[in-house]
Amino acid sequence: MPELPEVETVVRGLRLHLPGRRIVELRLGKTDFMDDPVAIGERVPGSLIRAVRRHGKFLVLELEADGAARGELLLVIHLGMTGQLTVVAADTEVKPHTHVFFMLDDRRELRFCDPRRFGRMLVATPADGEKILGPLGADPLEVSETDFRRLITSRRARIKALLLDQTVFRGMGNIYTDESLWRAKIHPARLGANLKPGEIKKLHRAMRAILKEAIRLGGSSISDYVGANGEPGEFQIRHRAYDREGKKCFRCGAKIRRMIVAGRSSYFCPKCQRAPRVL
Repeated sequence: MPELPEVETVVRGLRLHLPGRRIVELRLGKTDFMDDPVAIGERVPGSLIRAVRRHGKFLVLELEADGAARGELLLVIHLGMTGQLTVVAADTEVKPHTHVFFMLDDRRELRFCDPRRFGRMLVATPADGEKILGPLGADPLEVSETDFRRLITSRRARIKALLLDQTVFRGMGNIYTDESLWRAKIHPARLGANLKPGEIKKLHRAMRAILKEAIRLGGSSISDYVGANGEPGEFQIRHRAYDREGKKCFRCGAKIRRMIVAGRSSYFCPKCQRAPRVL
């Protein structure tokens, strides 16, 4: 599933094309991933795209609606596991499983392709949008070290679970959690409340550095993910822990192991990332 760096990469790509463009027409295919396809079909056409931003793993298009329903709207999109948002010329060959076509006023199209249809799309007023997005936690790229420490130490939960909890840190996922913990030399089953101040400081720095590096490289393409221009990311070649079970640790040479933490596969180095005494 696309995580913070992948969504941020898509958002930055869309910002090059969408702000200032008007959606002149909308064509829908399958709509079972939409909260209210009728509302999208009625409210989105004719609207002006003011801005594109990320909120956790959600993409948000800020719209200025046209016609009788004039006012501000939010088009909220989650890519799910296989969703892709790309801007292409209107005569570009259509990929299979493309379900939404936003026709723009410059004769290009914003297309949403999602083979498995685990994504989500809805349109809402800013107030309703806040109700949907509001419960999400701090942004890992913006959270201060002080707030990071408070969030980590205030709950008796394993550090892997805390980093994956979207009400604590919005946007973190399995890939970048494992990579951050590996770089900080922290075992995924450690309790967050038991981490020492120095370990928390190191984890905060590692998390931010890895996320920024992943964004710079366009995210990790290990399945269907591509950026807004249709190009895959490159950070997957920099993975040091995620999905490397049985391979040598880049740091010490021990074999990477896999275990289940917080219901998710967790990859770690048993030598560099010492396990707690009681799991």
